[in-house]
Amino acid sequence: MKPSSGTIVYVSREIERALGMEPCEGYRIVSNRSPYGETVKERFPGFVALVDAPDGAALGTAELIRHPETEKLVGELERSGTQPSILVFKNTARIEPLIREKGWRLLNPPAAASERIENKVSQVQWLGELERRLPPHRLQFMKSVEWRGEPFIVQWAHGHTGAGTILVDSEEALRPLKERFPERRARIARYIDGPSFTVNVVVSPESIEAAGISYQITGLAPFTDSPFTTVGNDWGVVGSLLTGADVDAVRTLVGDLGAKMRAESWRGLFGIDLIKDRSSGELRLIEVNARQPASATFESSLQEAERAKGADGLTTFEAHIAALSGQPLEKPVIEIAAGAQIVQRVTATVSSVPAGAAAALEKEGFTVVSYGNSKEHEDLLRVQSAGSLMAGHGALNDAGRMIAGIVSPGPRA
Repeated sequence: MKPSSGTIVYVSREIERALGMEPCEGYRIVSNRSPYGETVKERFPGFVALVDAPDGAALGTAELIRHPETEKLVGELERSGTQPSILVFKNTARIEPLIREKGWRLLNPPAAASERIENKVSQVQWLGELERRLPPHRLQFMKSVEWRGEPFIVQWAHGHTGAGTILVDSEEALRPLKERFPERRARIARYIDGPSFTVNVVVSPESIEAAGISYQITGLAPFTDSPFTTVGNDWGVVGSLLTGADVDAVRTLVGDLGAKMRAESWRGLFGIDLIKDRSSGELRLIEVNARQPASATFESSLQEAERAKGADGLTTFEAHIAALSGQPLEKPVIEIAAGAQIVQRVTATVSSVPAGAAAALEKEGFTVVSYGNSKEHEDLLRVQSAGSLMAGHGALNDAGRMIAGIVSPGPRA
């Protein structure tokens, strides 16, 4: 699928976020120069622009928008008679006015809607009657939070990949948070133990589409040292973790949340995260991500593979682009129930992967994306598989253990 009119310019800090469809005449990409970016540019030389940062560090989206390379590309498109539209991973209060100042068109939904829906504090009010789907919770300033003898979760208003989520399991763990952030308001929620799941949802005026449910690989060593950091998704293992009734409940929630997003005039992708209580079996909503979820790109590649086998329909990313562009979704998205990806992140003790790790994984048949990141929690290596990497909740299968052994050789607990 290609955009039906005009040209879309996806400006992205990490090029992989923009690769939900192949770059072409109507779909251009501007991103930071990286080894993986170079391989993409070699395949699509006329449609990918890579930017060199002055100090070698990756530029953020706002800096990329300001960069002369982006202005040059947009100017060339305008002079050719094509009206370009800018697309970003997530619209923000910093990006939106910058695009407006330049007189460009931004496809993403308004930043104010994104903030209201995704902010962990304002989200509670936004959910309305769906607030009951959250774990039992309360909104409090940290100075008034008291230890009540049971573990609980502190969620700051902003955070991603689990970085804004803190488990408090003792009075000693609570004390430094109260001392450091007494006036910070947080969502205080009951701690729930169990597997987490992600659903990527596309909203258009005509329909609400979701391709399937993926198990959220979270807090798994050696890929991260943070218990709430997400390191991947596995679509194939879901069938062993959710019942048919669970799947029906997720579909109902997707429809309810999609309807609320549509009422906000939301178009395109958003994501929801859920957790299944190990003790009660109850499914609870834990996140609403008002942006393109990170897994949507790989999900779309899995759908492309299904289409090559004869499946009929749109990929998640194609539906995202169509909805943002005001086009009707002429077909449903392709359902998927297999495939997985896992990410080695920068941790307190891991700042790089062994030399030759990527080549060794590719030899085993995996798709590998390498990153040059250095900040804690950022991606180092992304490994993608047509099959599952998990045997169950928190347990790698043989393929997953092979990956762990290659990216982090040596004894592990």
